[in-house]
Amino acid sequence: MIKIPNIEQIRKCEADTIAHKPISSIELMEIAAEACVNQIKQQFSPTVSIAVFCGMGNNGGDGLAIVRLLHENGFNSTAYLVKHKDTHSSECQHQLNLLKKRKIKVKEIGQENDIPPCDAYDIIVDALLGIGLNKPIDNQLLKAVINTINQSDAFVFAVDTPSGLLSEQPMNQQDTAIAADFTLTFQFPKLSFFFAENYQYAGEWEIADIGLESQYINEIETNYYCVEHHFIQPLIRPREKFAHKGDFGHGLLIAGSFGMMGAAVLASKAALRTGIGLLTVCIPKIGYHILQTTVNEAVCRCDENENHFTGIDFASLSKYNAIAVGCGLGTHPETAQGLKKLIGDFGGNLIFDADAINILAANKTWLEFLPPDCIFTPHIKEFERLTHKVNNSFERLELQRQFSMRYRCIVVLKGAHTSITTPQGEVYFNTSGNPGMAKGGSGDVLTGMILSLAAQGYTAVQAAVVGVYLHGAAADLALEKHSCQSLLPSDIIEHIGGNYKA
Repeated sequence: MIKIPNIEQIRKCEADTIAHKPISSIELMEIAAEACVNQIKQQFSPTVSIAVFCGMGNNGGDGLAIVRLLHENGFNSTAYLVKHKDTHSSECQHQLNLLKKRKIKVKEIGQENDIPPCDAYDIIVDALLGIGLNKPIDNQLLKAVINTINQSDAFVFAVDTPSGLLSEQPMNQQDTAIAADFTLTFQFPKLSFFFAENYQYAGEWEIADIGLESQYINEIETNYYCVEHHFIQPLIRPREKFAHKGDFGHGLLIAGSFGMMGAAVLASKAALRTGIGLLTVCIPKIGYHILQTTVNEAVCRCDENENHFTGIDFASLSKYNAIAVGCGLGTHPETAQGLKKLIGDFGGNLIFDADAINILAANKTWLEFLPPDCIFTPHIKEFERLTHKVNNSFERLELQRQFSMRYRCIVVLKGAHTSITTPQGEVYFNTSGNPGMAKGGSGDVLTGMILSLAAQGYTAVQAAVVGVYLHGAAADLALEKHSCQSLLPSDIIEHIGGNYKA
């Protein structure tokens, strides 16, 4: 699991590394530059033409070092130094001196007329500002350079952070920032990278480990984390030789209504593929033949109503380790009353999805009576109904954190980097998945997977974090056979098993 520290913490980590390791700031800069050059070498051949736009601080120093290393690796690269202030950082000056010694020319941009036509280059490397910007760019020369870069057809490679992108606060529409195709960020992802409105700036991104002091990293206190495979794999529980179905939990799925039985089928199949020991599905009578013929492994329990859920008797609830409710459920008034009774009767793990969330959004006073560690799995619109609309993703994330803390619940806010918030105020951003998941039914699959994990005895936070990651990872495996356009939620289910292989 990768921490997402704030910019001040990153600065202190860099300083601590220099203080406690036998390494200088220049040597650290060389490591960062080499990581960038290696990435460029992986993506492009030496026949491309490259322009590296450098500022006058340490990010500019990174860029100048990149130019030197590109030359050493046989790439045709040109350095442009944008004179947006009066002095260079000492590291930037050092890199300028190295280029001068090697007779590598650096072209200066002191006014707008000096800006070259960027379409003459295949790749543009942005090393203007980097991290640390806490307000929009107001320098006119920098704005002009950035606008020229953005108007070109060149591939834009940002060093650490696209220049102008604010790492810890929202961007305004009029703000100027590099629109990168790819960002190589050093050691830690930046919080702003996880938000949809900033994809236009950060593009695709990867993390380069530049060897910052591990002891200091371990001591960094943050609420924000990035979830990757190496964190998830150890959490997946192996099965013992003499295990039986009772060892892996009994879950109840309350789902389906007239015209929406597919949601119940998808969630059921996903729960079973994720390893639940026994699954009971409560559906309206109209769905009996559908479920019995499509999900042979599930126990089918019919509601007394023909078309929608109305309730479940209290006496039977004690045998379930976890209950998920909402997939294709509908919002009939009788269904709402059945949900209200379920909340009052069942004190275990409850997972709310889709229409269960919509019912709670229409009856917000019920939230006060939720048992602890419930899991909500809304998409953005459902979360807005549950809370209220906000102006940007930073506000939405804080609202999500506050909701989790107030109601002692886990919120899984679905998206490209699904964010999972906990009652302790922690945030976990997911890194698996692809745009092929943007189809109706993908959320039902996720609900079934989380139900399965919760029933098997994973904690609520583990069930949410592991479920979300495995859901996206299964979709990534499915993409090896399908395109994003053709990928179906049922394809995700068929590839869940691949995640359990070492």
